[in-house]
Amino acid sequence: MLSEKLKEALNDQMNNEFAAAHEYMAMGAYCESRSYDGFANFYIQQAKEERFHGMKLYDYLNDRGIHAVFKEIPAPRVNYDSILDTFKAGLDQERKVTESFYNISDIATEEKEYATLSFIRWFLDEQVEEESTFERHIDYLERIKDDNNALFIYERELAKHSFEEE
Repeated sequence: MLSEKLKEALNDQMNNEFAAAHEYMAMGAYCESRSYDGFANFYIQQAKEERFHGMKLYDYLNDRGIHAVFKEIPAPRVNYDSILDTFKAGLDQERKVTESFYNISDIATEEKEYATLSFIRWFLDEQVEEESTFERHIDYLERIKDDNNALFIYERELAKHSFEEE
């Protein structure tokens, strides 16, 4: 039986994942409105991945007999200073998600809730990849700076990005 504290943390994280998808869709819309279709595609794929993460948490809660409670999703940020700014905001968001999973892990460890620890391990591994991805894109965009040719080529590569559920 999961404690109320752990149930709440898992439920909050489920909502955080769906809110992250909302944020990524807004980033995609920002990119699309500036004719950066490749970058928009990247964020649309990220949104799909976040919804997948949210559903993994939803399924886990239901598998444990816990009512998944959906909460209000705040309106996302809609304006950015640049494409680079969207990636910096994405990295900040991913770091917050990582902290949230650390918190869940701490609660589960304290409560010796080993099934939840096993379940959460996948997300912790995933967060390493997520943060690394955003850090790499930030590095590339900072190197590219105002080189429109390089940005064009880079955007074409991101247009190929797709998310496939496991």
